[in-house]
Amino acid sequence: MQRLSVDEFKQAEKLPLIVVLDDVRSMYNVGSVFRTGDAFRIEAVYLCGITSTPPSTEIHKTALGAEDSVSWKYYKTALEAIEAVKADGYEIYSIEQAHGSTNLQNFVPSLGKKYAVVLGNEVKGVHQEVIDASNGCLEIPQFGTKHSMNVSVTAGIIIWHFAQTFINK
Repeated sequence: MQRLSVDEFKQAEKLPLIVVLDDVRSMYNVGSVFRTGDAFRIEAVYLCGITSTPPSTEIHKTALGAEDSVSWKYYKTALEAIEAVKADGYEIYSIEQAHGSTNLQNFVPSLGKKYAVVLGNEVKGVHQEVIDASNGCLEIPQFGTKHSMNVSVTAGIIIWHFAQTFINK
């Protein structure tokens, strides 16, 4: 299947995207984000606040080793993480239903730019101070009775949206 080794993955060109997890409780969600991040060769996952870090049996159960291939860092708060990526020239978008948010289908990432997306806690979402420090909010349109999705599902949709721009360059 021509899969990359971990060393080859680390050397390969990456999708210019960092996923920031803001107080994500479920280690299974964290592992799933790592696994999706590996599939699309994102730059990194930043784990913040109460979000667990590898090594962890629960993270590994869903990451299946992607926690070894995808780079990651831990920050005490998501605000610290986005201040760091902003200083490195990234545009930051919180994934949140908020006043003035942009529907995902109306957002087109620009080639030549680097992005970070922030996904929040399964119950409380992204912290307000993180939203305020972001360049904007992206929202996935939803048409059912629920107004939220699982963090790992949301990450998959968001990462795929960014990947489409860079895959088709």
